[in-house]
Amino acid sequence: MNDRVVIDPLICHGKPVIKDTRILVSNILSDLASGASVTDIIDNYPSLTNEDIRAALDFGSELANFECFTYEISK
Repeated sequence: MNDRVVIDPLICHGKPVIKDTRILVSNILSDLASGASVTDIIDNYPSLTNEDIRAALDFGSELANFECFTYEISK
């Protein structure tokens, strides 16, 4: 993981956020997937930088590289 994305159980229920913010990485990725530009996202979240958005993309990319994971199916 990079130093711009943090996971803390006391911040946003432990969901990944950009360091020193409560901006969810998932919100950034969703905005990008919906066609928002980096400029649009920074306009909506003025505390973000280009590097923060790249860090969110990097984080999402790392998650997509997992080949397998363990989970339980609830019955």
